[in-house]
Amino acid sequence: MTKTGCRGGRRAAATLALMTLAGGAAADEPLVNWPQFHGEPTHQGWNAVEQAVGPGNVMTLSPLWQGIGHTSKFAITFRSSPAVVNGVAYFGDTDGMFYAFSASGCGQGTCAPLWRQHLVQSIYNSPAVENGVVYVGTASVEGALFALPAGGCGSPVCTTPLWQSTPLSIIESSPTVVNGIVYVGATGGVYAFNAAGCGAAVCPPLWLGRTGGDVDSSPAVANGVLYAGSTDGQLYAFPAGGCGAFRCRPLWRGVMGAANYASSPAVAGGVVYIGSYWNGKLNAFAAAGCGSAICAPLWAGDAGTYVDSSPAVANGRVYVGSGEAQLKVFDAAGCGQASCAPVWIGYMVGAQATVEGPPMVANGVVYVGENNGEVAAFDANGCGQYECQSMWQYHTQDPIVNSSPVMVNGTLYLTGTNFGMTPILYAFGLPNAGEDEAER
Repeated sequence: MTKTGCRGGRRAAATLALMTLAGGAAADEPLVNWPQFHGEPTHQGWNAVEQAVGPGNVMTLSPLWQGIGHTSKFAITFRSSPAVVNGVAYFGDTDGMFYAFSASGCGQGTCAPLWRQHLVQSIYNSPAVENGVVYVGTASVEGALFALPAGGCGSPVCTTPLWQSTPLSIIESSPTVVNGIVYVGATGGVYAFNAAGCGAAVCPPLWLGRTGGDVDSSPAVANGVLYAGSTDGQLYAFPAGGCGAFRCRPLWRGVMGAANYASSPAVAGGVVYIGSYWNGKLNAFAAAGCGSAICAPLWAGDAGTYVDSSPAVANGRVYVGSGEAQLKVFDAAGCGQASCAPVWIGYMVGAQATVEGPPMVANGVVYVGENNGEVAAFDANGCGQYECQSMWQYHTQDPIVNSSPVMVNGTLYLTGTNFGMTPILYAFGLPNAGEDEAER
């Protein structure tokens, strides 16, 4: 494995689907789905309807159960954050194994998957679920975008997808689904597919948004515009409906000054936020462009050594991990200057490592992983000082925690790898959460 610590709109409540199946909230409360990376097509990473866990009780979170994947010397969970939909949690590993676990556990400390499917090529991205179909990409020249039945195949081991794309190397770009279209980044740009497939086993893309480099991060969609960062150091804005031809030119391009890798754009309040790697910047662009073909950022936040973390946006703040082993927090409106410093920073207790995992926000708490095996929670409002310590931490058995935590229905889900060989789905809850599950 070569990926290491260094290498070269609408509110969430409007799009998080409500449901009434079993999960981690009180039995009489409607539950919330987290159907794709950072929750919704705008990638804000904000669960605006969480109420069970907040700053007053987050420090009491404790492990509820673990989902145990298939042990293999190639099985590492790398950036594949869980999607939680209709009582099922989905993610993949670098051995190409895709998993579906019951989101409410199995009544025991360790749980087997409901079903799994071996897609052969490595999975470095987060799945997306829409209308009973789950979409996930695999890497290498033999990779593809796969569409699988979200309910499985009636067997613990599934073998046949609903459809798959023509060969496409999808690495860290998580599929984004909106309005019947699946968008995903890969070599040479961002690709759009009909979410319903094409009536055949193998489907070509509807169109390609051509970029000057590869698209490794997940594209975001807001107000009819598709945003994608590229390894050529530019943010591309395309019409989300395509251009009437197979190859589409961008509406405009934003210059970041350094390559974009895993930092996916987030769109909120008419602004697109995206990290650039080598210069350690959080770039803020006007979502409508600047009236020219090439646009400069409205402002850029100084996030330190490098940025490979996707930003989360909530309540006027932008949260992003940095190569300086810190959570950096910026005013979403900027600072009135071209270069802005964080309003506060968060750090974890103990050994320090880079923060490449995308943070997410729920009920006044920011959750984020660190490349030292830790997952932590911070008060989203800070601590009244510039440097803030985590309110809660848990040490996993994975030396690299770079997937995004997901807090829904009072349960915190996190993917990882047990000692580098067994994929794990961690589920954390309040002390009485296990009793509530048993009663249901």
